[in-house]
Amino acid sequence: MLTIHDQPLPYVAKLPERPASAVTLVVIHCTELPDLATAREYGERVLYETGTGASGHYYIDRDGSIYRYVPGIRAANHVRGYNPQSIGIELVNHGRYPEWYDSHRQTMTEPYTVAQIAALRALLAQLRTEFPNLREIAGHEDLDTARVPASDDPNLEVPRKLDPGPLFPWTDVLAGSGLQRIDTRH
Repeated sequence: MLTIHDQPLPYVAKLPERPASAVTLVVIHCTELPDLATAREYGERVLYETGTGASGHYYIDRDGSIYRYVPGIRAANHVRGYNPQSIGIELVNHGRYPEWYDSHRQTMTEPYTVAQIAALRALLAQLRTEFPNLREIAGHEDLDTARVPASDDPNLEVPRKLDPGPLFPWTDVLAGSGLQRIDTRH
């Protein structure tokens, strides 16, 4: 049995409800933050007039521990344009932290741990049983292709989102998952 630590965000009740049948997509993210505690702090920040913030549903720490911040029957704010039908899974990883938009810091170098990927695969298998229409998977970078001015040179543009990035083992994650990867970049 998969151990999931429930730690609902303070504003969970303000997020829109949806039936399990509405979920068709899982979006893989990385936190682009140093640790789970910092990711929690960011998730608790109220950013919108609705009294909610930006957060994934699940967070997987480097040791493979899984935390649920938002139940799947609520739409979390984790990816532009796809929140109503998706589950967001965040893997703790430095990404480009803390200079996300510096044109010289656009290479992600921290590999995902074996424990994280094993936990992710187990979580995906469980989600497929909980959400009968879940058939697709994407990276955040596959769906949010916006570019923003670089923080070090506004004449240059960098990707707004690069996660989960080039070190994410798509082949291992997709094997036996029953999920089809979608990518709006192509």
